Amino acid sequence: MVYSQNKRQQVVLTQQWAKANPTIHFSVMHPGWVDTPAVSTSMPQFHQMMGQRLRSVEQGADTVVWLALSRAAARTCSGLLFQDRKPIAAHLPLAWTHSSPDDVQSFMTQLETLARAAQSQPDPEPQLPDGSLNPSTITTPQVI
Repeated sequence: MVYSQNKRQQVVLTQQWAKANPTIHFSVMHPGWVDTPAVSTSMPQFHQMMGQRLRSVEQGADTVVWLALSRAAARTCSGLLFQDRKPIAAHLPLAWTHSSPDDVQSFMTQLETLARAAQSQPDPEPQLPDGSLNPSTITTPQVI
């Protein structure tokens, strides 16, 4: 459920950014049902039932790579939802996926508030996966 809500938010965000920034191309994609650890652990019965019908990670990533690199993708309308390199309907029948203009505005306002709050926070110290400081980001003061 959380995944589908976040995907819906991505669709709304992409549509709003496309309207607000007509000179920039925005797209969102759905990878389809992919055989990932998240699917197997969060939905074990579904994972077992779908078995070989689940996509590989490479198949799931194909459209996002195509959107990022393809000139053909750049020629599509901005703000669309894609799957398998094709635009698909942004709303499923009987799925209650339409948002009111007030809901969309509230969502965008919340995102802007979160973004401003994040910008006001100091950048964290760059760290390596083991938690130690990354020496390549440490600069030595210049002595004049």
